[in-house]
Amino acid sequence: MRKKPESLFFLFTLLLGLAPLLNGCFIKDMAVNSVADGLAGQGDTWSSDNDPQLVGDAIPFSLKFMESILAATPHHVGLLTTLCKSFTEYSYAFVQSNAEYIEDESYPQSREMKMRAKQLYVRARDYGLRGLEVKHGHFSEKLSKDLKGAIAETSKDDMDLLYWTGLSWIAAINMDKNDMDLLADRGEAEALIDRAYALDPDYDEGALETFLVTYEASKPGGSLEKAKQHFKRALELNHGQDASTYINYAENIDEAEHNQDEFTEMLTKALAIDVDKKPAWRLENLIYQKRAKWLLSRVDKMDVIFSK
Repeated sequence: MRKKPESLFFLFTLLLGLAPLLNGCFIKDMAVNSVADGLAGQGDTWSSDNDPQLVGDAIPFSLKFMESILAATPHHVGLLTTLCKSFTEYSYAFVQSNAEYIEDESYPQSREMKMRAKQLYVRARDYGLRGLEVKHGHFSEKLSKDLKGAIAETSKDDMDLLYWTGLSWIAAINMDKNDMDLLADRGEAEALIDRAYALDPDYDEGALETFLVTYEASKPGGSLEKAKQHFKRALELNHGQDASTYINYAENIDEAEHNQDEFTEMLTKALAIDVDKKPAWRLENLIYQKRAKWLLSRVDKMDVIFSK
């Protein structure tokens, strides 16, 4: 049975309180590593929740708690991976998306929030790179000096780090196209995603294929036909139960092809998903269904896109 975050916090404080009575450093290390292991394996604690707002309000505390534990065990790969993933998910679901929702009404505030999202993505990327550093010494340095050589050192055991580090890196770049330093790193970020796909294209029941719908349709030199192939494979892997697959198609392929009818069809399919059918994806599907409703509400404002 997985430990819940509140149980982990109790365990951590209890062991630290007892530490002076036992063997100081050893017991503290044991306590920290125990909590770090538990936090890294939280599993479906939040992903099955049915209240996105409640989770969004709680996540910042959890992230800071994980960072405080990491400070005491800085080479814990599991915790570094979880921080990379969690900061990426939080930034998209509760910062970037909210910035986009208010852009028409308050552009300055939206821009400010997008810059915050960018910094959170960079923070996520840095945790991912630290995880790869632990597993493959001097990985960042190798990545900048010998891209192919550094990538070749990674294996299927690195899939989580490759995926989430690459995704957060690309997300940061897309948040601010005027940041030349970030833009210059695009090749390294894409190399991580390409390596992940080469190692395990079916990763996480189609999560990678779903991301590649957006990635292939929007990257310089990308292909809408390849994006459609990724969409088809993603649906085969997730059995049509991931709302983000339909939304990625609508926002990146239908908009590019000015296909309003299919745009609406894809969003309607996303909204038709029963979020209780796959509890582990409940929270994510609810967040994406909110986005689908927002996109549908804006169709009349998207004449510039769909009238071409």
